[in-house]
Amino acid sequence: MSMKRPKRLSSKKKRPPNGSPQAEILHKLGLETYRTQPLDPSSMLDISTWAMENPAPLELKDLPNAFLRRLWMLSKDARNPCCQPQHDSFINDNNLPEEKPDGPEGKSQSAINPLDLVTSVFIAANTFLQQEMSVRMSQCKFAVPLVLPNVDPEEPSQFLLWPSRGVMGQWKSHSLETDMKVQEWNLASASMPIVSCVKLGCCSISKSQVLNYVLNGSESCFETFVHRGMDGGQLPRRLSHGLVEIGWYLPIGDVRDIHPVPLVISNLRGDASTHEKCLKLLCQMSSAVIIFYGDCTEKGKQLLLSCKDMESKLILVDLSDTEDSTVGSVGQSLEQQTRLPKVSVLSGANLSEEEVANKLSEILKNWLPYRLKLVTLEAAAKSALEIGLHVDEGPVCKKAMASVEEVLKGLYEGSTEFRVKQLPLQGSLWSKLAEIDREESKQRIGKKEIDPQLQKQKKAILTELSSYKMTTAMKHFTNALCTTNKMERTYFLIWLKLKLHLMQTEKQKSLHVSFANLETEDLEHEASSSEWDSDSFCSVSIFGEENEVQPVNTEPQVSEQHCEIAQEDILQSTETNTECQSQQSDHLEQVTVQEAHVEDENSLHVPEDQRYNLDSVESATASCKEKHSDQLELDVSDSSSPTKTQVGHEKLFENQLPSCSQPFEPKSFTLGLEHFLREMGLIFELTHSRGSQNVLRLHSLATDLLLYGVPLELMDGDASNVPLCWLGCVFAELKRRLNLKQFRTRVLTSLGDYHARNAEVLSALFGVKFPDRRTRTNRGVYMVALVLPDYIRKETECDFLLLIDVEGICSVSADKTNMLLCDDIMATFATGLSDVLLQNISPLGENEFETTLTVTVNALLRTKECASLPICQLLIQDDGINSILHASQLRHLSKILQTDDKGNMNQAKSTSCVTCIKGPWSNMQLSEPVDTHYSKAVLKLKKDLIEALKRCAAKSKTPNLMEVLGRLCGVWDAVKSESFSIGLQNTNVALAFSVLCTKFSHWEDCILQNMENWLMGATKTISAMTNAFDTTVQKDLMNDLKNEAQEEVKSEINEVKSKLEAYLMKDEILKANSEALRPIIMSNISNLQDRVMDEIVQKLETFNESNCFVTQMNKFETLLAKEQQFKLLALVETSKSTKILLQDSELEEEFETVWKRTLSNFDFRSSVTDNITSRVTEVLRQNIISRGLQKHMQKLDVCDQNQTSGFQVHDEHFGYRSRLKHMFEDNNRQQRLEAQQVACKIIEECNQFVADKCSLPADFSDSYIVELLENVENTLREKSMEIKSAFEVDLKVYICNAACQDFQKLHDRYAKDGELLTCISASKTKYIAQFIYKFRKKDQCQRMAQTFISMVIKPTVADYISRSMAREIAEEIKDRAKEYESPHAFQKSLLEELIKEDQFESYVECLLFYDDFRLRKIQETVDDHLSESTSLNKWRLQKLGEIVGKVAAAVSQTTEATKGVLSDAKPLLERVCLILEKDVDVNVNKAYLNGPLFSITTEWDFFVKRLMELLSTMQLDLSQEFSQNVDVSQLLSSLPVQSQEHLLNKVRGCEKRCPLCKAPCEEEELGHEVHKSLLHRPKGMLPYGSCALHCISCPESTDPEYNKQIHEELITCKNLTSLHPNWSNFSDDPNSQKANNYWRYVLVRFNERFAAKFKQKPAKIPEEWRKITQEEALQSLNKVFPNKDCC
Repeated sequence: MSMKRPKRLSSKKKRPPNGSPQAEILHKLGLETYRTQPLDPSSMLDISTWAMENPAPLELKDLPNAFLRRLWMLSKDARNPCCQPQHDSFINDNNLPEEKPDGPEGKSQSAINPLDLVTSVFIAANTFLQQEMSVRMSQCKFAVPLVLPNVDPEEPSQFLLWPSRGVMGQWKSHSLETDMKVQEWNLASASMPIVSCVKLGCCSISKSQVLNYVLNGSESCFETFVHRGMDGGQLPRRLSHGLVEIGWYLPIGDVRDIHPVPLVISNLRGDASTHEKCLKLLCQMSSAVIIFYGDCTEKGKQLLLSCKDMESKLILVDLSDTEDSTVGSVGQSLEQQTRLPKVSVLSGANLSEEEVANKLSEILKNWLPYRLKLVTLEAAAKSALEIGLHVDEGPVCKKAMASVEEVLKGLYEGSTEFRVKQLPLQGSLWSKLAEIDREESKQRIGKKEIDPQLQKQKKAILTELSSYKMTTAMKHFTNALCTTNKMERTYFLIWLKLKLHLMQTEKQKSLHVSFANLETEDLEHEASSSEWDSDSFCSVSIFGEENEVQPVNTEPQVSEQHCEIAQEDILQSTETNTECQSQQSDHLEQVTVQEAHVEDENSLHVPEDQRYNLDSVESATASCKEKHSDQLELDVSDSSSPTKTQVGHEKLFENQLPSCSQPFEPKSFTLGLEHFLREMGLIFELTHSRGSQNVLRLHSLATDLLLYGVPLELMDGDASNVPLCWLGCVFAELKRRLNLKQFRTRVLTSLGDYHARNAEVLSALFGVKFPDRRTRTNRGVYMVALVLPDYIRKETECDFLLLIDVEGICSVSADKTNMLLCDDIMATFATGLSDVLLQNISPLGENEFETTLTVTVNALLRTKECASLPICQLLIQDDGINSILHASQLRHLSKILQTDDKGNMNQAKSTSCVTCIKGPWSNMQLSEPVDTHYSKAVLKLKKDLIEALKRCAAKSKTPNLMEVLGRLCGVWDAVKSESFSIGLQNTNVALAFSVLCTKFSHWEDCILQNMENWLMGATKTISAMTNAFDTTVQKDLMNDLKNEAQEEVKSEINEVKSKLEAYLMKDEILKANSEALRPIIMSNISNLQDRVMDEIVQKLETFNESNCFVTQMNKFETLLAKEQQFKLLALVETSKSTKILLQDSELEEEFETVWKRTLSNFDFRSSVTDNITSRVTEVLRQNIISRGLQKHMQKLDVCDQNQTSGFQVHDEHFGYRSRLKHMFEDNNRQQRLEAQQVACKIIEECNQFVADKCSLPADFSDSYIVELLENVENTLREKSMEIKSAFEVDLKVYICNAACQDFQKLHDRYAKDGELLTCISASKTKYIAQFIYKFRKKDQCQRMAQTFISMVIKPTVADYISRSMAREIAEEIKDRAKEYESPHAFQKSLLEELIKEDQFESYVECLLFYDDFRLRKIQETVDDHLSESTSLNKWRLQKLGEIVGKVAAAVSQTTEATKGVLSDAKPLLERVCLILEKDVDVNVNKAYLNGPLFSITTEWDFFVKRLMELLSTMQLDLSQEFSQNVDVSQLLSSLPVQSQEHLLNKVRGCEKRCPLCKAPCEEEELGHEVHKSLLHRPKGMLPYGSCALHCISCPESTDPEYNKQIHEELITCKNLTSLHPNWSNFSDDPNSQKANNYWRYVLVRFNERFAAKFKQKPAKIPEEWRKITQEEALQSLNKVFPNKDCC
C-alpha cells in the first residue's frame, strides 16, 4: 500500500468505442477516466484505508468503490450490485434496462450484473491492483478472472497471469507421494488438474451453480461462481461475455474433503460458440473439459464434434429438450465419432443442479488423482499467447524478472551461503558491534571508564566493515530500484519476493529428499539392532515431520549435487556460531515450512509415469515412519498447548514445538526482501563516510520506497541494533520530500508474539504491507508511513502516521535466554516510540503465554521510566479463556501504569478497550470461510485506534517528524544502556507485577462496590429531605454526607494499603523490587482515593441537584397544568358558545398568557448570584471606550449608588458657544427644556425596554445592556441638538443605573434554577403542543357529545315520544268511542253512518274501496278528537322526562367501570345504546357511531359531564317546543306510528272477503277456519267485471236468457260452500235474508245511479224490496250485530 497515488506511466489500453454497451457500462460506473489512468493500489487509501463505515451504494457510480471496500474487508457480499434507491435517481429513461429498479420501493435493488461489476473493476485496475484483488477474492472463495474480455470486441482478450502469482495456497493431498504433508505453493506455479466448463446453447439449469456444488459441495455456504440465483445474477451481462474465471479447491487432509487433491475449475461465461479462442485455450490447457450442451446452433454442434481431437478428457452434460438430442442418439453419435465412454455422457434435462453436480463429482473422483494431467497457469499462459490472446506480463515485467534473476544468482547454492557472500554486513560483526555498543552504554551510564579492550574491538570491527565493497547482488538490487520506470520497480519488488519464496521452497524440498535418503540408510543400518539409540534418534529428529512440505510434483530421483549440498548444510549446522544457531531456531516460528516447485517453462505437464512413481528412498522412509507413528504422534501431542482451544481445520496446519521424537529437518536460512533492504541500510550506515555516490543515494532510494509503501526497518532484531545514521538521513529526506505545512507525527505500533500475525492485522486495518512472517526468519521492527486525510488531520491534530510492526517476538529458539533479551529490547524500543500501542494477543501462542506477557509487561514498565506511556488498545483473535485472561491482565497493568500520573486518570479509563477479530490469517488455507463478523470488527478496531489518536491530541502536543526521530534516539540510548530499575535480564518481576495488578484491580472493584452501596443510602437520605429548598439545611446535610464519605473512603484505602503491604512482604520477587514497584502502586492508591472521593462528591452533588431539579420541575408542571385547566375550560366554553373552531395560532397566543402567568407565579430557588451592577458597568465602560469618551470614565463611579432624583440637564451638557448664543434670549431655558424632554423620552423608552426584557422567561444577559445603549445612541443621533458628549454619558449612566435594579431582580429569580429554566424553555414547544392537544381533545369531546346527542339520542327520544303518543291517542279514543270496542261495533257504526248520510258516493267508496274508506273514517275520528283534546302536550312532556331519565341512567351505568381513565369512546357509547334498547325497548340507530368522530380516546368523566349538560339542554329545548301550539294534522303526519293505524289494528277483524260479492267476513273469533258474512251485496250494487257471481240476485226477468243466467247464479250462490269450502252458505243462516234488508234498501235507493256508475242496466228489483224502510234496514243490522257487541 503506497502512501500516495503514483504517476501513471504505462497505460496502453485503448478507449472503448463510443456508444457500445461495454463503454456504456464503464461510463455508468464512473470508470471511463481510468482507461488512461487505471486504478492502482494507492487508490485504496481513499477507498478503504480511512473508511470507518461501510455505507450502501446509492447509485451506479458508487458500486466500484463499494466492491473494493468490501473486498478489502473480505466481506462475502463484496460482489453485491444492489444500490439503495435515492428518490428517483434510478428512474431515468437513459438508464440501461437492467439498471431500472425492479424491487419494492425503499429497498435495495440490483443495478447491474455482478460479473459486469467485477469485470469492469478489473478492466479499470492496473495489474498490481488486480493482483491484490485476486488475493482477497481467493480468500473470500470468489472466482478469480483468468481471461479478461476486452472492452473493444474486436480486440483479443487478455490472459491474467500476474494476478494469480500473488495467490498462495496450502493443502494436504490424499495421494501417496505427498504422505498427507502440508504443502504450500504459489497457485500460478502449482501443478494441479484443471477442469474447464463451457456451455453450448441455452441450458435450463445454472452451469455456475452446478460448478459451485462440484467445487464446494451442496451444503457449503460458498458462492464461488456468480449464478442466476444471486442478487443481480438474473440481469443480462453486457461486459463479461467471454470472461474465464477460475476457482481453486484445496483439500485439508480431512475425511470431509470433496476431492483428494488440489483442483482448479475454470468457467467460461457465455456461449462457447461465440468465443472460439477461449474455447480452444481451455481445451488445450485443461485436464478435463465439461460441456453443458443445450439447444444450440449448427455451429455449436460442429464445435462439439471437433472436441474429439483434444487431449483433455471430455464430459458431456446433455441439457437439450429435443427428441433428436437425447442421451441415446447424441450419446451414440459421440461414442462413434469421439469414442466417449458412456460414463462421460450425462443426461441432465430432468435433473436438478445438485443432482448434476453429484454425478460430475463421482466422475472426477474416479479420475483423481492419477488419471488427469497436471497443469500450471504459467504453461497455460504460453498456450494463450500462441492462440492469439494478450498476456498481461509484458516487456516491462520480463525486464523486471530478468533483473531479479541477476540479483538472485547463486541462491541455489543455499540461502546461508548467499547471505554470507552477497549480504555480508548482516553477519556476526554487525551483531558483535551491537553488543559492544550496549556494553559501552552501560559503562557510560554507570560513569565508569570505557574498557579499552572494547574500544579496540569496536575499532577493528568498524575498520573491517568500512572496507566493504558492494556485492554483485546488491549492485543489481540497487540499480533495479533506481529505475525511473516505477512500474518496472514495482514488478521487480513483487517478483523478487515471489521468486525468493519459490527458489527457497524448491531448495527446501531438495533437502527434504536428501535427508530422507540419509535417514533411510541410518534406519537400515540400525534395523539389525534390537534397541533404538534414543540419543542418536533425537539428534536427527529436531523438527516435526508435519512441518515437512512436499511439492505438488515430486522428482523421482535426487541429484548428487543436492546430496552434497545437504551434507554441507549438516556440517554447517553443527559448526555454526551463536548467530547461526539463533537463525536456525528462528525457523520454528513458521506455521508451516514453505516449499514450491518451479515448473519447467518448456513443458505443459509432467508425464504420469515420472510423476506418480514412488521413490524407493521415500518408500523406505515411509515404512520407517509407520513403525514409529505412535511414538511420533505422542510426542507431537505432548508438545502442543496444554489447553486445546483450537479445533477443526485450524489444527491441521499448525506447527508444534520441537521434540526429540520428530525426524530431523535441515535448517536453512530463509531469505526475504527485507534482508536486501537491511543490507542497503547497513551499507549506508557503515560506509557513507567514504562519500561514494552509489552509497549516498541509498537513503533517497529508501525514502522513495517508503513513500510507495515498502516498510523501513527501524531495528535489526537479529542483531538487536539500530542504524541511527541511516534512519536520520531517511527521516530527513522524508521530510524534504513531503509537501506538508506541518509534520505533526504520531506512532501506532502493533505488538504481539510471532503467532499474532501483526503484519496481517495492520494490512487488514490500513492496507499496508509488512514482511510476511511465513516467508522469512528474521526479526525486526518495521515502519510504514501514511499521510492522513484532511478530515482526520483536523480531528487528531496529526498529519503523519507511522505504523510500526514488531516481528519475531517470542519465536522459538534453542537459546531462550538470548532470544528473550532480544525480545525485551525490541518490545521496549517499539513501545517507547509509540503513541498508541495495539497489544495483539494470539490464541496460537498458548505455550508462550507467560513469555509474551513478560515481554509486554517489561516493555511497559521500562517505557514508563524512559518515555511517555502509549495509549493501549487490546486485540484478541478468539474468545477463548486464555485470550480473555491475557487481555484482562494487560488491561489491568495498562490501567495501573496510566493512573500512576494523576493527569492521566481520564486517559486510564479508556485503556480497557478490547476488540475481538477472528481474522482469516489464523488459517491461511483457502478452504476456510472468513468469519461473518470480521468486517464489522475491523471497522470497529479502526475506529478505536483513530479515537485513541484523538485522545493523544488531548494528552500531549503532537511532535513533528524530527522530534519523533529524537525520541527514537532517546529510547534507543536508554535501551542500550539498560538505564531501567528493572534490567533487561530480569524476567521474574513482570509476571509477579502482573499478578499484583490483577489483585489491585480486584481491590479497587471492591472499594467501588462498597462506596456504591454507601452512596445508595446517602441518596435515600437526600430524597427523604422534606425542606429541599432550605439552603442552610441543604448545605448542612451535604457537608455531613461529604465528611461521612471521606471517612468511609479513607477506611477502605487503609484496608487496601494493609493488603498491599502484606502481599509485598509475602512475594519474594516483589519484595526484592519493592523500591521500584511500591511507588507505582502507592501512587495508584493515592490517586484512587482522590478519584473515588471526587466521584462520590460529584455524584452526591449531582443527585442533590437532580433531586431539587425534579422537585422544582414537578412543582412547575403542576402549576402550569392548573393554569392550563382554567384556560382550557374557558376556551371550550367559548368555542361551544361561538361555535367557531380556534386555530393553532390563536391557541398559541392563549398559551403565551398562561406561560407568562405561570412563570411569574412560580417560586424559583434563591441563591448566591452575580452582581449585575458590576456586569452592567463593565459593558458601559467598553461602550464609552469604543465611543472614544475615556475622559468621562470617572462618571461611572456612581453606577452602584442609589438614585434619589430624576435625570437633570446641566449647563455643562452644552458647549460654551451654545450657552453664549442663548444667554441673552432666555438664559438658556429653552435649550435646557428641549434637552430635558429628549432625555425624558429616552428614559421612558428604555424603561419600557427593561420591562419587556424582564417579562421574558430568561435570565439576564449582557446583550440587554448593549442593545439598550445602542437605542440611546440611535435616538440622540436623530435629534439635532447642540449638546456635549457629557450629556450622552450622564444619560447612559442614569439609565444603566436604573436598569440594574430590575435586572438584578430578574437574575436573582433565575440564577439558581438556570438549568431548570433552560429545561422549561426548551420544553415550551412540548407544553404548547400538549396545550393544543388537550384543547383539541376537549373540544373534540365537546363536539362528539353534541353529535351523539343530536344524531343518536335526540332521534331516539323523538321516536320514543312519537311512538308513545300514537298509542296514547288511540287508547283515549277507544275509551271514549264505543264503536272502537270491537270489529262488529266498528262495522255497524260505519253502516249506520252511511245510511244516515244517505250519500251515494260514500256507498260506492265503501263497496269498492272498503279499506281506504274505513281508514278515512278513523282518521276523521282522530282529528275530531284531537281538536277537542288538551292532553297532547302533557303526554309529550311526560314521555320526554321518562326517556331522558333512561338515557341518564344508561350513561351512569356505563361510567361505573371507566371512571377517571382515558377510554375509547366508541365501545362505551355503543354500550349506552345497548342499555337503552334493552331497558326502554327502543331502536337506537348506532350506524353514526362508525364514523371517525367517535373513534377516539377521551377522558370519560369529562365527556359524561359534557354529555349530561347537553342532555339537559336538549330536554329544556324540547320542553319549550312542546309547550307551544302546533298544527295537529302536521303533528300526526310526522308521527312514525299513526294513531289511526293503531285504532285500525283494534277494529280490523278478519281481513277475508267473500269470493263472490266481496263482503267482509264477520267472524270475530280468532283462528276461525270457516268464514261467513250475513251482509252479502246484491248483484246490482257491483259492476259485472268486479265479481263473476253475486250472492244476492234480483227476481226473474221476462228475458229468457237473463232468467237462465239468474238461475245459474242462484244455484251457485246456494252452493257457495261447495265452491269455496272455507265459506259458509249465506242461506244457512236464518237471519241472512233479513240481514240483507240493509243492502236491498240501499240498492232500491240508488239502483239507477249504480247502473249509471257501472254503465250497466238497472237491476230488476222485486216489489217487496221497495217496501223496506230505512228503519228496517237499520234494524237488520241489529240482527247481524247484536246489541251486546255494541254495548
